[in-house]
Amino acid sequence: MATDRVLTVPNVLSLARLGLAVVFFAAVERPEPVAAFWLFLVAASTDWVDGWWARRFGQVSRLGRIFDPLVDKVLVCGAWVLLAARDGGSAILPWMALVVVVRELVVTAVRAEMERIGRDFSAALVGKLKMVLQCAAVALELAARAWPGWQPGGVDPRLAATWTAWAAVVATVWSGVEYLVAARVLVARGAGSPPGE
Repeated sequence: MATDRVLTVPNVLSLARLGLAVVFFAAVERPEPVAAFWLFLVAASTDWVDGWWARRFGQVSRLGRIFDPLVDKVLVCGAWVLLAARDGGSAILPWMALVVVVRELVVTAVRAEMERIGRDFSAALVGKLKMVLQCAAVALELAARAWPGWQPGGVDPRLAATWTAWAAVVATVWSGVEYLVAARVLVARGAGSPPGE
């Protein structure tokens, strides 16, 4: 059950992730790809930590159910937009960033309405896969920029980033459609708990 508590460890971690996201954006713009790479890894990892903490210690809150995914979207959407805008060699293309941003805006609006009427839209498997792929694409793109010519195990990070970005786009569209269908069914039937993000 979600509580009305605001000052919880997961919420503090989400707030810290928002601050790290701002610093990360600045590092991308400077550009400082090495710093951006590590900042992104730390920020993204706090998402897993706050989710685990909330479940493990019973600190799931109504604020956290909205604030946590919102901060995730700020971090990921910002990363995709900034990396797509850098240069023509990016694995993340502008239209890909647009797909990600539009999906997140639509899902956030639907999630907010469902939460308003008391419906729990927790993340489904495809939504979690989408998040992993989006973060992996960003990390690989940043690694390619931070360490040009580095090919661990003979694998080019930029090529890996390209394939991962395409996979992330597919998962993004898939999860968005699944989310909207689930919301439509919920509204139509007035019952049930559809898969979330």
